[in-house]
Parts: sequence; structure tokens; C-alpha cells
Amino acid sequence: MPELPDLEIFSRNLEQKLSGKLLKEVIVTNGKKLNVSAKELKSAIEDQKLSEVSRAGKELYFGFENKAILSIHMMLKGELHLSKQETVPKHAIIELLFKDGTQFCLTDFQGMAKATLNPAADETPDALAPEVDAGFFKKVFAVKKAAVKNVLLDQHIIRGIGNAYADEILWEAGISPFSPAHKIPDEKLKDLSKAVRHVLENAVKQISKTHPDIISGEVRDFLKIHTTKKMHSPSGMPILIVKAGARKTYYTEEQEVFN
Repeated sequence: MPELPDLEIFSRNLEQKLSGKLLKEVIVTNGKKLNVSAKELKSAIEDQKLSEVSRAGKELYFGFENKAILSIHMMLKGELHLSKQETVPKHAIIELLFKDGTQFCLTDFQGMAKATLNPAADETPDALAPEVDAGFFKKVFAVKKAAVKNVLLDQHIIRGIGNAYADEILWEAGISPFSPAHKIPDEKLKDLSKAVRHVLENAVKQISKTHPDIISGEVRDFLKIHTTKKMHSPSGMPILIVKAGARKTYYTEEQEVFN
């Protein structure tokens, strides 16, 4: 699943390529995850100019001149396609056809990716929001007995962090992913807040540098811990892997456990 850094680059590139274009037609191929009827969606955004493309958490927002917003969540296996071809990619969910011939398409072979017209405002902060600091984590973690990694992954608490970047953040902060959130001391929460911003912002820079035009997929080759390509962390410690269900956690024994 694409995480915050990937989606940040997607949004920037789509903004550059699509902003200002007039939407000619919307085609809903799979509407089971759409919150309105295809007819209502067409009425809301067809013949409207796309004003901006932005990101919040793991969602992309397509804002139109009439203030309508179409949000897209790629879920686990969704993909984005941008071309001037008339051929529709397999497993299409929704297509946006612009007047100049540009075709944007969301696909998902699992059919789980979703589009939402005018999504409700979400009060949950984005992981890169200014308010996500040590004080934020102190307040949130005080009542959370779950493992800290699970709390970081909860999109109702903080938006944008997924499995890979949770591992990277916790390694940089020196905190074991299995530590109960409410046991982490204040000084370590400062390290955590710094790690969140540094890891995510650095990832955006790395992806932008090596894959400047990307609008889909995941770039992970620069990660330090969450990778099958390395056996040891940058400090030389063996990388350990624990699997729980379909999720794998990558960590090292140098990360402190708080109980």
C-alpha cells in the first residue's frame, strides 16, 4: 500500500499534470465503493475545471472549480494511470476523461480502492501536520496500552503512516515496536516526534529524486530497516522480522523496550 511519502509525490505530479484541465466525462466502472450514484458524481464534476490535487493522510483529493471534491483511496492494491490512450486499463474503478484527451484512471484487481464525492472533514491530523509533536504523542499515548506500532498505524489517531514507515520511524527513534504506548517516557516521545517528521520528509525527498514522475507504486529501496535486501541495520545490528497475520515488523534489538 502506498504510504504518505509516495502519495505526496503522486499528488504533486498529478497537480502539475492535471490542474487547470476541463473534465469532459466521468466513467464509473465499479461503483461498489462509491458513496453516491454514478449519475450524481457525473452531475457534480463533469464540465468542471480541476483546480488542484492535494493529499491528506493516505487519500488524494481532486478539487474542482465549483468546490466539489473527489477523494481517492488506493487501499492495498490500487493503482493510478495517466495517459492519452483510449484503452481502458484492466480492473478499472473510475476514469476521468479530460477535454484535451488526457485519461486518468484508478484501478484495483481486488476492487477495494474507493472514490468518494465530497468526503466529510476528518479531524485526525496528518502525520506531517505541525501539531503532531511530542505533546500530541504524550496526550494520545497516555490512554493507549496497545503496542506503539499499532497506535502509529491507527488512521483514526494519525493519518498517513503505514507498516513500512512505522518500522523506519520507530527504529530511528530507538523505540521497540512492541512497547506499550503508555509506557514510553516523555524524552522518548520527543525522539519519536522528530523521527516521524525526519523519516517522512526524507522519504519524500528520496522518492522525488529517484522517481520524479511517479504517480503509482511504491519506492522502498532506500529504507534502512523495512527491507528484505538488507540483513543488518546501518549501525550493524541484525534486522529481525516478526510476522503477525499478513503484516511483518522489521526491527533490531538496539531499539529499547518499555514495559
